[in-house]
Amino acid sequence: MAAFEQAFTQIIGNEGGFTSNLSDPGNWTGSRPGQGECRGTKFGISARAYPDLDIANLTLDDAHAIYRRDYWDKLKADELPGPLALLAFDAAVNNGLSRSRQWLILARKQSTGAEICAEFQAQRLIFMASLPTWKTFGLGWSRRLCRLPYESLAMTE
Repeated sequence: MAAFEQAFTQIIGNEGGFTSNLSDPGNWTGSRPGQGECRGTKFGISARAYPDLDIANLTLDDAHAIYRRDYWDKLKADELPGPLALLAFDAAVNNGLSRSRQWLILARKQSTGAEICAEFQAQRLIFMASLPTWKTFGLGWSRRLCRLPYESLAMTE
């Protein structure tokens, strides 16, 4: 299976179906609870990132195309080692493409070899723990961040 297909399968397994939690800024077209319209998130595709998209009626094929075009290809993830590609792809989907690129640069400057993945995750964790929504969503995010390195091992096959 191609690296993108493996990574997409992992992320979709973490993301799941439609949610419209009113406390989640990602569910709102205006990027904040109560601002804009609460259209929700489905397959990790949020109203915040795609305010004009009909999130509730998004198909898995739609999500696949969006992930490939807007995240994987823009990250040039095919050029990354499999485990790092999954970590960077997941971060791009959840924390934004520019942040994921920034963490890649920082990790490469500060580490070599396998340590790059650990440094990337550390940079991401610091950012996520600083978010005002950490108290509400932090435990779930922590579980995801802890699970990702194990999932990334499958990317080396």
